Amino acid sequence: MFLSHAFVSIIYQPFLNVLIFFYWMVGVLTNGHPDMGIAVILLTLVIRIILLPISLSEEQSAEERREMGKRLHEIESLFPGDPIRQREERKRIFHRNQGVVIGELVSFFIQVAISLMLWKMFDTGLKGEDIHLIYPFMPKVEAPFNLVFIGRFDLTHTDPWINLLQSVMIFLVETANILTSPYPPMKGEVVRLQLVLPVISFLVFMFLPAGKKIFVISTLVVSLFLTI
Repeated sequence: MFLSHAFVSIIYQPFLNVLIFFYWMVGVLTNGHPDMGIAVILLTLVIRIILLPISLSEEQSAEERREMGKRLHEIESLFPGDPIRQREERKRIFHRNQGVVIGELVSFFIQVAISLMLWKMFDTGLKGEDIHLIYPFMPKVEAPFNLVFIGRFDLTHTDPWINLLQSVMIFLVETANILTSPYPPMKGEVVRLQLVLPVISFLVFMFLPAGKKIFVISTLVVSLFLTI
């Protein structure tokens, strides 16, 4: 109960209010035609800016993670049939690379927190069920919210074109990552990242609401820009 309350108060409520502020701002700039889809895109930019130091840190430690993964993979061939020695060697590698391991854990927990926040935001926030969480000093917005993005895409329903755009963006981001990486792609990596991943993403996220995919697409656009 405490963790749930802390999550709502510290993470979910502030970002929900940022989203509502952007929704209100879009309404002001468009003479009373707010668009929750545009507000979601603006929220995405805010989250990416906040996470930029972590993203830069991950880029800087990419070589260390790659080298660490290579050494972990070599253990099995160096000590075949000796699980005890393998376990000891893995502990030594993790101990020598504590900074990388801690960084990965921090990044993981942040991503989980953001995922939970977005799940709740799209599940209840956009539908207006969390109006009571809006701060008193926030500008007033009319409910229900306009959940039709640019007058075409209903954020509460799935859309094949939005789903296709998400897969195309995944392909472009992974292609850019491979082309700009100082390391040659590993065997099967090109096929897995450039072909299999976009197709699987299209099938897995086929039935998700368009609102969630708008956030993912916006994130991918920023990632592509940063990579290039």
